[in-house]
Amino acid sequence: MNESAPEDRPAPQMAPETEFFWTSGGDGRLRFAECEACSALIHPPQPVCRHCRGRDFAVREVSGRATLIGFTVNQRFPFPGLTLPYVIGQVAIEEDPRVRLTTNVVGAEPAELELGMPMEVTFQQAGEAWLPLFRPVPDAPYRPLPADAPPRPRTRRAGPKFEDKAVISGAGASRIGRRLMRPPLELTVEACERAVADAGLTFDDIDGLATYPGAGPFGGFAEGGVSALEAALGLHPVWHNGGGETFGPGGSVIAAMLAVAGGHARHVLCFRTVWESTYGELLKRGRISAPPPSVDGWLKPFGCVSPSHTLAMNAQRHFHRYGTTRETLGRIALNQRANAALHPDAVYRDPLTMDDYLGARPITTPFGLYDCDVPCDASVAVVVSAAETAPDLAKPPVRVEAVGTQILERPEWDQSTLTHEPQVLGQAAHLWTRTDLRPADVDVALLYDGFTMNCLSWIEALGFCGIGEAKDFLDGGKNIARDGVLPLNTHGGQLSHGRTHGMGLLQEAVLQLRGEAGARQVAGARCAVVSSGGLTPSGVLMLRNDA
Repeated sequence: MNESAPEDRPAPQMAPETEFFWTSGGDGRLRFAECEACSALIHPPQPVCRHCRGRDFAVREVSGRATLIGFTVNQRFPFPGLTLPYVIGQVAIEEDPRVRLTTNVVGAEPAELELGMPMEVTFQQAGEAWLPLFRPVPDAPYRPLPADAPPRPRTRRAGPKFEDKAVISGAGASRIGRRLMRPPLELTVEACERAVADAGLTFDDIDGLATYPGAGPFGGFAEGGVSALEAALGLHPVWHNGGGETFGPGGSVIAAMLAVAGGHARHVLCFRTVWESTYGELLKRGRISAPPPSVDGWLKPFGCVSPSHTLAMNAQRHFHRYGTTRETLGRIALNQRANAALHPDAVYRDPLTMDDYLGARPITTPFGLYDCDVPCDASVAVVVSAAETAPDLAKPPVRVEAVGTQILERPEWDQSTLTHEPQVLGQAAHLWTRTDLRPADVDVALLYDGFTMNCLSWIEALGFCGIGEAKDFLDGGKNIARDGVLPLNTHGGQLSHGRTHGMGLLQEAVLQLRGEAGARQVAGARCAVVSSGGLTPSGVLMLRNDA
């Protein structure tokens, strides 16, 4: 069945290699690229088969049958041609369940949908494209969800670790708040000044710069990158690095460690700046213009425009497979708020109850307002120094025990792990191959919490509880409290302190290991784990204080 889309529903962008997919529905048939060597369906289309690395492909017509493996009811983010609320879904294709499509679910009320429900394709025209939508198949048997493959990390080569050659010598942060209405570069300079002074250095000592995501059209997510700071301060680095395809927002720190370990620099200033609140306010006032919207990729044509949509479906599958509940996620939100109450700079410090959490405005099921982090204006900076400089530093340095960076899952959000945040299971498993310490040795955890589900994913991935055991581990919230077995996000995390995109977690780890966290200090903290990244290739660091 084919039907025309509303006139204002935008068409997806087509390239020569994807045109067959977007136009094949004109005759009511769903088609994929097929590897002629191993018969695997390849989606999105690629020039090589990821399974056998063959290079010969044909276009294969499939039945159009699939299994519903995820859905979320979007109530927050509008999209042209779709009326709020609308259902974003993910389906696994019958002929090859490894292939998944993000889509819209039609022909059923959200309350009627269940995971494992058999589905069939129907098409809706948008310009020259035909969008594959899916509807339930009446009276057909339900199917189990596909299972994730277990992570298989590489073992570490014998010999010295580069981590031993780098230390974190200083950390600092700018003002943080909502709609500060200050230029983002001003916040960057403020944070960098404080980090350099904290290390007992001057800007003349800095011979390296690193940031994430660097210069580019990132709106409220960056200030202009290394070049902007270099021009403002008149620095002359011998090494610099900035980019988004690194080990998450904290990737600049791991890159800096490699630079000092290789002898290319001695003191690298790493920074991360966000100014989302001011950016949004300036857009609202018409002072700046937003870039034109696009519907490129495989998610946006269906109104899947926020990371919350992808992660909400992962959360829902975790609920389905392991019995996790909204209250489970709520324990993370309540813990972060209780810790933020002790941080004088946190954006949200008012008490939060479980009733508040459960009754908050829905965003995209199962997420409500307090499952989502707090957009803010802030900058955080740290100095990574060569370990040999430790005797000359102002304070005992924070040592790096290990890092985890390996990518084991597919990088495409909708083709990756089904039940956890993509890009945490591999990185976490990799971390433990680079140290003899174990989860029980960790005194404080600073885990990325762009959404509550990010944080739950890292807790399980890092082995603080078993996969699927977060419901019991988080029950009552005692285990993650400041006096619990795993003090978690002691500054309030991104959910309450503010969305500093991972670098605020690193600064808090430094403060905890130095014993400088004030009222929120964890007694005797000697080892910390810090993760960064949300849905993108990420990184995790284990830090220690040997003083």
